[in-house]
Amino acid sequence: MAYETLIVEKREDRIAVVTINRPKVLNALNATVIDELEKCFKELQADPDVGVVILTGAGEKAFVAGADITGLVELDPLDGKRFAEKGQAVFNLIENLGKPVIAAINGYALGGGCELAMACTIRIASEKAKLGQPEVNLGIIPGYGGTQRLPRLVGKGRAMELILTGRMVDAQEAYQMGLVNKVVPPDKLLDEAIEMAKTILSKGPLAVKFAMEAVNRGLEVSLEDGLKIEADLFGMCCATEDKVEGTKAFLEKRKPNFQGK
Repeated sequence: MAYETLIVEKREDRIAVVTINRPKVLNALNATVIDELEKCFKELQADPDVGVVILTGAGEKAFVAGADITGLVELDPLDGKRFAEKGQAVFNLIENLGKPVIAAINGYALGGGCELAMACTIRIASEKAKLGQPEVNLGIIPGYGGTQRLPRLVGKGRAMELILTGRMVDAQEAYQMGLVNKVVPPDKLLDEAIEMAKTILSKGPLAVKFAMEAVNRGLEVSLEDGLKIEADLFGMCCATEDKVEGTKAFLEKRKPNFQGK
């Protein structure tokens, strides 16, 4: 499918690279980008030839610098709620895709851009990246999940500080607080994301899917209920051919040949 605001490259190694392509406006999110992200990720979710998705931004300055402010000016309370719910639904789709999504943060990831990165499974940042939730500067709050995902990643105190001050953090500070997983030189960013994707793809695909589900669902419930979710999904792993192949390969000291079955 052709997109107006996205570039989608499906590689032969089961990696898809999705690039938000609005560099003249620092890849700002508008209604078209949100709609196309939804369509794109639903297509990738259903594509058996895609095992991992890498999400990045076009150009050298920005991953996504935020929402398109011109689209916010006229929002009334009802439109504002719908605006937030639409973005939340798309970001929830990305978070719960059933396939890992790696954010390759090549520059500014602010507001909706930071929220989009946080919805991804793993975040790798360029040394030039800057992240933050500056919505209070506009008299609004994060609406695409920032008030919920940020404290889950960095803790309540740090999240409160970033959200209430609107302060940006550089890549190293983001790494130190756990907002990103890794920081690399700008020219190594995509290569690092691809290498990580290949590492994940070498593992049991059903195990990867169930592990992500266990973490995501478990974070929303008590420890006791989370352990039940884990046990259920562990049991489902034990019903797969991949479990038989993986354990057998380990005992035979060879690489497993997982089939996702």
